[in-house]
Amino acid sequence: MKKYVGIFLKLLIASYFITGVFLLLLALLLYKFHLSGSVVSAGIIVTYIASTFFTGFLAGKRMGHQKYLWGLLLGGAYFIVLAIVSLCAGAGVGHNFLVTLFLCLASGMLGGMLS
Repeated sequence: MKKYVGIFLKLLIASYFITGVFLLLLALLLYKFHLSGSVVSAGIIVTYIASTFFTGFLAGKRMGHQKYLWGLLLGGAYFIVLAIVSLCAGAGVGHNFLVTLFLCLASGMLGGMLS
């Protein structure tokens, strides 16, 4: 059990590292090309999906069994941390709260299933 918790936490940290890299890239694109708000919002959503899919895929590979469940759990943990940080930063819960939850859960689970 301890092994699984360690792997899970490493993958959760990796998902936020991937998110950071994608958001830095998005900020660079925003600076260079003066992107509109809708393009930036879409880029943020793609970032959530890509990072949870990739780490869900890695979770499925590392855990070896019940891959979809590990991907789902990783997507859920990613969303919980994301929601807590957003609330602490004063962003509040927007109207896309449930959509973001679904996207994180689904993309993590899909990554686990395809591993």
